[in-house]
Amino acid sequence: MAEPTATTTGSTAPPAVLPTLLLYTLARLAIVAVLVAVIWVAGLPGTPAFLFGLVLAMPVSYLVLRPLRARLTAALVARAERKERIRAELAGSDTDDGRA
Repeated sequence: MAEPTATTTGSTAPPAVLPTLLLYTLARLAIVAVLVAVIWVAGLPGTPAFLFGLVLAMPVSYLVLRPLRARLTAALVARAERKERIRAELAGSDTDDGRA
């Protein structure tokens, strides 16, 4: 009987870091752009509109992008665990010289 692995146990793989990070970054930039445009249309000129848009985008992004941020965090944790596991395997193979 085959041993259960990550692919046979039915657990889903964590999302990839780079696409999730790019999506999160683009979403944050889109929120800034929308807020700056709304503030600019409301009558505030260029630089103050940009600065207020940046400041207002922080709490809006925190609230709106919570699921995407959780997915990114899961991807980063999985990547760190995978790297730690590889480091441990490599450290174990360095000390094993075949002697009893």
